Amino acid sequence: MKKLLILLLTVSILGCTTNKTAPYDVVILNGTVYDGTGSEPFTADIGIRGERIATIGDLDDAQATRVIDAKGLAVSPGFIDMHTHLGPIMRMPLAESHVRQGCTTALGGPDGGGPWPFGEYLDSLETFDLGINVAYLVGHNTVRRRVMGMEDRKPTGQEMDTMKSFIGQAMEAGAFGISTGLKYLPGTFSELDEVIELSKVASGAGGIYTSHLREEGLGLLEAVEEAIIISREAQIPVVLTHHKAIGVKMWGASSKTLSMVDSARLAGLDIMMDQYPYAASHTGISVLIPSWAMEGNKFSERVEDPVLKDSIKSGIIFNILNDRGGNDLNRIQFSRVSWKKELEGKTMKDWAEMEGLEPTVENGAELVIKAQLNGGTGTIYHAMDEADVENIMKHPMTMTGSDGRLSQPGEGHPHPRAYGTFPRILGHYVRDKQLMPLETAIHKMTGLSAQRLGIDDRGFLKEGNYADITLFDPETIIDKASFTEPHQYPDGIPYVIVNGTLAVDEGNFQGVGYGKVLRKTKQ
Repeated sequence: MKKLLILLLTVSILGCTTNKTAPYDVVILNGTVYDGTGSEPFTADIGIRGERIATIGDLDDAQATRVIDAKGLAVSPGFIDMHTHLGPIMRMPLAESHVRQGCTTALGGPDGGGPWPFGEYLDSLETFDLGINVAYLVGHNTVRRRVMGMEDRKPTGQEMDTMKSFIGQAMEAGAFGISTGLKYLPGTFSELDEVIELSKVASGAGGIYTSHLREEGLGLLEAVEEAIIISREAQIPVVLTHHKAIGVKMWGASSKTLSMVDSARLAGLDIMMDQYPYAASHTGISVLIPSWAMEGNKFSERVEDPVLKDSIKSGIIFNILNDRGGNDLNRIQFSRVSWKKELEGKTMKDWAEMEGLEPTVENGAELVIKAQLNGGTGTIYHAMDEADVENIMKHPMTMTGSDGRLSQPGEGHPHPRAYGTFPRILGHYVRDKQLMPLETAIHKMTGLSAQRLGIDDRGFLKEGNYADITLFDPETIIDKASFTEPHQYPDGIPYVIVNGTLAVDEGNFQGVGYGKVLRKTKQ
């Protein structure tokens, strides 16, 4: 028996030694490592075996199938996008627009939207070769629409029970939390107590709450207060997603909202934010229309009534002057117009002139009605102040979320964030404007986000973690996508590794899919 134990111990030791000295699949040499914690960088080599980081240290003499000399490059955890519109993923499973900007993981289902039936959707997604890892939130708007349609009323007891059941099913299937879009239909019809009760279900399963606030222009402060109340009453971590201050009258309000976040955190509440680095937002044209006019999908009927149309038009004029319209038709730019492609990239002012109209706010309101009757548009609103963007970006509890939709060249005129969010922060704001140290920015894009999601084995460069790694040149990384020419990939990101496999190699997209569907219940 003693001889057998010695033999087993010897085999075990030899096995460990063999594992340590076995060739690596990929070795990254001479890189400046930013580990995702926010600590200062250090020089080290990284050895990857299979899907995971096997060794961080000195690997000069190591054998590997592939060796990357990372001298002069920053070696970072792969970026985690905390707000992604993954709708086209089954058509664009390789997610090139995200991978090329260094993203290896994306959180979908934002703004109260997202797939349903939730579990069945994730099961289907697992049959695709994905370019990135994807995680999902369950959408309040999606669930409410399934149960109550587009009705502006409180749910009955039975309807509330059904919605709770749906949230519970999604959490069981792997949702990372619940998202709301209280600015959008039908979420805007919900009252605070409804949102709290549904959020309690997500909280009980360990989920988070992210919210497109009820208002981001006039009413912003009240909307932030509402989110803080939800955090307190539902005992749930909250993310104020794509946090911003919209409309000229609200410029500068970020100082107040950030103070509210700080006060809530001092009181023991877990409040964070995510943000994209642009002074323009993107959503549908319907955001300019009063929500009551859209209730029950009866907008076309209401604009047939002269009295109701006059009220609708007055509400649109108010929003153009005071909210996303930015008090200027030039600030309203079309991204996707399926029924009039020639408008893509043009502004509301351009459209008015094309129609032979004076570019007045009143005529703009008429065109908004016309656009909605034709099926709506994707719209970029240049109605934010750069000082607010920077103020929010610097806050220690702000993560990065592109709010970008998966895109590919030749399709529409997307917001440039779809191609440039992460390199824009690292190049424009960190290197050129020196808004924060590089290690801080990387932490906001990686470790901080992983911690928020409760993912233990991604977001940090650590032995045993999945090998999601982005290598970039701090001196050259920059976004190239613009509001006039959005379909441009960034510069300065020569390597992106997803689960141990090179997705971008020497700047070339490899067209491979080694991403995973991440589930809260089984990662």
